Amino acid sequence: MPVTTELTEAWDANCRINHLVLEAVGTEGWHCTLSKRGGRGVAGEFAHVHNLRLAHLEKRAKDLAEGIEKLDPGAQPSKVVVRKALKASDAAIRSMLLGIQAGEPKRRGFKRGLFTTLSYFVAHEAHHRGRVLLTLKVSGHTLDRTTAMQIWAWDQV
Repeated sequence: MPVTTELTEAWDANCRINHLVLEAVGTEGWHCTLSKRGGRGVAGEFAHVHNLRLAHLEKRAKDLAEGIEKLDPGAQPSKVVVRKALKASDAAIRSMLLGIQAGEPKRRGFKRGLFTTLSYFVAHEAHHRGRVLLTLKVSGHTLDRTTAMQIWAWDQV
């Protein structure tokens, strides 16, 4: 399989898992938080993932950030708003990664290269998916077993 295809398959699988978790969160779970001091809840975690992507786009591929709106994690954005934002940043990061690989001007990854850049985004997003899952578990709104297992089925998602 060509490296470009492997790169986009890895990124796209990560994004599909984000959306899988997003869609599986129920209405009550969407508003859960473990914070006693106003920190991020489930909705805020997803908003943060999108916002961090946007911050990197503004730094590493500015033109790809144009027209993509930052979300206010403290405002408990709706699932519809978060879904739309993530889809936009899914595509923009994908374009940035492909541009870095192709050596396009104004496309800049981490100093250690393309795969370090991809790994950073996947690790960051997996961390926040874990925070979502923990918040849901502690709050009594766990994901259904099928969805919880699909998170690890990268060959099927």
